[in-house]
Amino acid sequence: MSGDGRASEGGEEEVRGARRIPGPRGAVDDLDLESVPRPLLPPPGPAAPDEAVPEQSAAEPPGAAAPERAGPEPSGPEDSGPEDAGPRDPGPEDAGPEQADPEDAGPAQAGPAQAGPAQAGPEQLAPHPFAPHPATPDQATPEPLMTSAPGTGLSHRVLQALLGAWALSACSAEETAAVEDHLTECAPCADEALRLRDAVGLLHTDGSLDLDPTLRSRVMDGCLGRRPARIPVPEHAAPYDAETARLDALLRDIGDSEWHAPVRLRWFEEEREVSRRTTVAGVIGHLTAVDGLLSAALGLDDPLGRGETPQDPIERTERYWSAAQRPPTRTVREPWRAQSHELIRTASFAGRNVAEASVSYGAFALPLQDALLDRAFECWVHGGDIADAVDYPYQAPAAAHLHRMIDLAARLLPAAVAGRRRAGLAGPAKELVTAGAPGRSVHLEIEGHGGGDWFIALDSPAALGSPERAVAQVALDGVEFCRLAAGHISPVEAAAGQEGDREAIRDVLFATASLSRL
Repeated sequence: MSGDGRASEGGEEEVRGARRIPGPRGAVDDLDLESVPRPLLPPPGPAAPDEAVPEQSAAEPPGAAAPERAGPEPSGPEDSGPEDAGPRDPGPEDAGPEQADPEDAGPAQAGPAQAGPAQAGPEQLAPHPFAPHPATPDQATPEPLMTSAPGTGLSHRVLQALLGAWALSACSAEETAAVEDHLTECAPCADEALRLRDAVGLLHTDGSLDLDPTLRSRVMDGCLGRRPARIPVPEHAAPYDAETARLDALLRDIGDSEWHAPVRLRWFEEEREVSRRTTVAGVIGHLTAVDGLLSAALGLDDPLGRGETPQDPIERTERYWSAAQRPPTRTVREPWRAQSHELIRTASFAGRNVAEASVSYGAFALPLQDALLDRAFECWVHGGDIADAVDYPYQAPAAAHLHRMIDLAARLLPAAVAGRRRAGLAGPAKELVTAGAPGRSVHLEIEGHGGGDWFIALDSPAALGSPERAVAQVALDGVEFCRLAAGHISPVEAAAGQEGDREAIRDVLFATASLSRL
C-alpha cells in the first residue's frame, strides 16, 4: 500500500531502486489520465537552455523502462546556458541506483518520460485549456457544435446567429456571402432564413395603413354575390350609399376637438371664386340641410322642420346654421347619418317608381336618380374638405361611381353654357340647330380614374353633341375635372390639354366651374 492509499502495481513506486515520496495530490488525479489528451508541442526550433522538450509519445505501460534522459544531450558550449558552464552536479538522470536521493527526486526533477501516471504532479497533469472535457462512462460523447462552413472560417452557430441581420440586410459583404453560401448547404437554416425574410417584409410597407376606399363596396359585392339582398340598393343610389359610408368612417375617427377645426368651403359665382368659413360640424349641418331636399321629394321629414322652407341650397344652409342655439358639435353626425340611411332605404323600397321624381333646387330641378348622384358628389367633395382640415387621408371614389358623377356634370354642361351666354359671360351661338340635331361640339376627354369621352353641345342645350361636328378638344384628368366642377380650382389653373377653337374651350371650362355651389 503506498502513501496515497493506492496499492503498488509492478514496482511503480520504485524509481531506480529508491522509494518515492509522492507530491501533493490534486483533483486531477481522480480522472482517467489515459483519456486526457496530451498538450500540443511547440513548433520545432532551438530549445531554451534549461528547457527539456518532452517527446510526444503514447503512455508507456506500467513497468516499462524509462529512458535515461528526457531531452537531447548538449552537443557543445553553444547548447549550454549560463548555468551549465563549469562543472555540473550530477542530477537524477546521471545518478545510479545507489546515488539517487529519495528526497531530491521530487516532481520538479523528474522528466516527463520518467514520471508515471501515479507520480506526476498537478503542474504536469493539468489539461490543455482548449482541450475538451473527458467523457465519463455514463455520458455519451456529444456531437461537435462548432462546425465551420467550408471556405468561410465561420462556424454553423455563428452563421445561424447572423440570419436575423442577413434578413434585415445589415450584414457586411463578407458576412452576406458566407451566409448565402451556407444556406445552400443547410436546410434548417434555409427554412429559418425564409421565415425571417417574410417577417421583415411585413415591417417594410410602402402603402398606406388606411383601408382601401373600395374595400366596403368589394365586401358588400362579395356578400351580396353569395346571398343577394331581398331588396337591393338601386344602381343610381349606390354612389350615395358608398360616399356617405366613407364620410361616416372619417367622422368616427376624429376626436371631439377636431369637430371645431376650421373648414373653408369654396365655389365659383360668375367669374370669381367665393368662399365661406365654417367648422367640421358646420359642414355636416350643410349636408343635412341640402339632403333635406331629397327627403321632402320622397315624403320624409325635412330637417328644417315643417312649414314653408326655402329650396335654394345656400338659403337652407343659412337657416340651419342660424337655428342652432350654439356652435354645432359632433352631435350633428347621428341625425345626418340617420337621414342618409332613411333616404337609401326609401329609394330602395320604391325602386324605379321614384327614379324620375323631380327634386327642386330652387333655380333648377333634377330627377331623383340624378339628385342622388349630385349628393354623392357633394358628400365626396366636402369629405375631402374635412379631411384636409383634420389632416386625414381621403381618396377618390370608386372608378364606376366617379364615372357616373362625371357623366352627370357633362350632361349639365350644355345648359350651363347657355345660361352663361344669356348672362353675357359666354360667346354667342354660331350655328343654331333644331332640337336633337347634331351641332357644334367640344370633345371632352377625361383620362385616368373614371375616364371616358363626352361631346358637349355649344350652341343650344337641346342640340346633340357629335364627334363629326367637334370644333375643339379638351383633355383633363378625372379627379381634376371634378375639382374644377366643385369650384376648388379655377378654369385658368386646370391642367387641360387643349386643341381647336379657343373660345369654345374657354366657354366649356368656365361652364364647368359654374356648376359649383355651396
